[in-house]
Amino acid sequence: MKPKTIVGLVLILAFTTLLFVNFGQQVGGYMNFEEAQATGTKAHVVGMWLDTDTFRYDARTNVFSFHMQDDAGNIREVRYLNPKPANFEDAEKLVIEGVAEGEIFIAHNILVKCPSKYNDTRALQEFEAEAAAAAGLET
Repeated sequence: MKPKTIVGLVLILAFTTLLFVNFGQQVGGYMNFEEAQATGTKAHVVGMWLDTDTFRYDARTNVFSFHMQDDAGNIREVRYLNPKPANFEDAEKLVIEGVAEGEIFIAHNILVKCPSKYNDTRALQEFEAEAAAAAGLET
């Protein structure tokens, strides 16, 4: 092989390795609160906000906080450094991305998963009844 080819392959390998190492450090996998606290890395936690506990937004510090239970049953206070996400109260599930700091989880992003009317059997039956009524049919 020519020296230029070898140098080019080494540079490509070095760049690829650097890319994978940096990407791997920035994105953690899906974990529960206990695992996120143990690893100390950025993690995604799936769960539900506890509607028995009130959520709070402090406009002075721009911090939205609430309590969430992950899929393993662990409960933590979550602090989100932004206003409350839209449709938060309607959330079927939450996916939060952030870092655990002791008993508090600092969320950088919140994904609100709302129930879909298209997956609801009752909503489908209501839609079919309305369509039949509009067409002049009885159900």
